[in-house]
Amino acid sequence: MNFFKRKTTWTNAEFIPLKLCIASIYVIVGAYFHEFFSRFYVPLFILFGICVIWAVGMWWKKMKE
Repeated sequence: MNFFKRKTTWTNAEFIPLKLCIASIYVIVGAYFHEFFSRFYVPLFILFGICVIWAVGMWWKKMKE
């Protein structure tokens, strides 16, 4: 049984604890390494923009199906 090839469906409500966990560690890491990440604001915003467009595109495609 390959864990990465298993297909499952999750609702948004089921993802809330996972999203909160990931968001909290981002805030902790960002607060701790603030000076390090301040040098990378522009590339991080570009990466964020690309990821948002990609995620919205995937969501839009799934909603059309």
